Amino acid sequence: MSGLHVRPARPFDGGAMADLLNEIIRIGGTTAIEGPVTGDELRGWLADAAAWHVAEDAGEIVGFQWVEHRPDLPADAVSIATFARPGRQGLGIGTKLFEATRAAALAAGIRTIHAVIADYNDSGRAYYRSRGFERIAGAPEGKVVKLFRLR
Repeated sequence: MSGLHVRPARPFDGGAMADLLNEIIRIGGTTAIEGPVTGDELRGWLADAAAWHVAEDAGEIVGFQWVEHRPDLPADAVSIATFARPGRQGLGIGTKLFEATRAAALAAGIRTIHAVIADYNDSGRAYYRSRGFERIAGAPEGKVVKLFRLR
């Protein structure tokens, strides 16, 4: 993956991101999103995100990550979502994405990033733990909540 680079997502990435996410949804077990998504839906989510990045390798989107404000979180906190193409995990995609997301969140004055992960999603829990997220109490049934402190 020597050609791996991360950049801000753009509306024209919607279709490729939807294809990647739909592949993950079909496999199951690592996302709470249950039904297929469209490029238009992803473009709408992109418009609402505080920061959104894609990872590309040789022009192919191999992962993406976003953070967004949610009404149940303080104003200086965001929620995170991360996706990597099946078969490409463990190759640095998540690391590079989080470096970009962390920098964007810091620049935006964000203090904490929250991850809500299904308790059966071992790879998701391991990913966020490896980034330095700490498990916190108060998770909804069947979920794990982790927190990353930026400041």
